Amino acid sequence: MRTLTRLFRIAGAVLLAVLVVTGCASASAKPSIAVASAYIPQPTTPGTTVAYLEIRNNGPADTLLSAQTSVGGTVQLRAPGARHAGALTMHTVTQIPIAAEAMTRFNPDSFHLLITGAGVMRDGKDITLKLRFANAGTVTILAMVTDPESGGSSYFMN
Repeated sequence: MRTLTRLFRIAGAVLLAVLVVTGCASASAKPSIAVASAYIPQPTTPGTTVAYLEIRNNGPADTLLSAQTSVGGTVQLRAPGARHAGALTMHTVTQIPIAAEAMTRFNPDSFHLLITGAGVMRDGKDITLKLRFANAGTVTILAMVTDPESGGSSYFMN
């Protein structure tokens, strides 16, 4: 009986060591990317709008590679360009850098998502955004569709 008990202790210690080495024993592990808020103004042109987000990265630097919506359409990653006659121009990019251990805010004068060809989006309803990151993989979030003209949220109120 003592030999069997000793054998179970050794097997338990080996299993614990394997779990620790592979990271499976970490109860406090959490995803490195979290979206603090996401909002989409109700389209004024059918099927065309933008998405603004606050992405918190609790880990090493990452890169947003693409996005999809639950209402279809095409999502382009947009970044600020040069100023022409005082107006800031935007251009489509293939990726958006997400700094390590920092908050990256998507807003009208910075990075944002341009959504075109999408289905119906109604004020007060959520749509799903799937964000694909180079390191964190796919992160699925809910984004509220808002109508600032009728008293709904806007980027500046969030």
